[in-house]
Amino acid sequence: MAKTLLITRPEHDCATIYLSKWSKEIIQKAKKKGLCVIDLHRDKANRDRVVGTLEKTNPKLVVLNGHGSENSVKGHKDEVILKIDDKKAIKDKIIYARSCKSAKKLGQKIITNGARAYLGYTEDFIFTYSVNKTSKPLEDKEAALFLEPSNRIPLSLLKNHTAGEANEQSKGLFKKNIEKLLVEGPSSEHYSAISYLYWDMINQVCLGDKEAVLA
Repeated sequence: MAKTLLITRPEHDCATIYLSKWSKEIIQKAKKKGLCVIDLHRDKANRDRVVGTLEKTNPKLVVLNGHGSENSVKGHKDEVILKIDDKKAIKDKIIYARSCKSAKKLGQKIITNGARAYLGYTEDFIFTYSVNKTSKPLEDKEAALFLEPSNRIPLSLLKNHTAGEANEQSKGLFKKNIEKLLVEGPSSEHYSAISYLYWDMINQVCLGDKEAVLA
């Protein structure tokens, strides 16, 4: 039976639109690897659909894009789609939440409740973008500084790297982008992104089994 990826892609503001568009690479790579992809796009990224699908199809890899809090991850139009007491929905899964603060409490509880690994952020996940590229997010070089490293987590997992390795590879890309901007110096148009890149890097964590792989 083919492995399954479930991915949420809300699109109701600039931030979620960027995350959604940049997630297309993840979907394409998963399909090339032979995974069955459940793409909960826009209004499909609602609580009933997400929790119901998690419980019924049991995907081994879950990628959640959207706003978040210490206790929840949100979907389309900021509807809560995953919260602390969702035990059945998360059991035995590797979860990556590209959302603010959800690794602080939600991620910890999810591991206690039976998830294999939870990758996410203990504080806000911040990315900056070019205002003249909002209609073409995939061409935005400033946003790429943040979204390419964060994409590396699911892309590494799809290559059968461990959860811990995926986290470290992602952090390595953040570090590489920081070093590149430091070398370019204040004359770089993206120089102000350094502090935010560092922030994301140090607040990105892998909870649970760091040796977990898709299996």
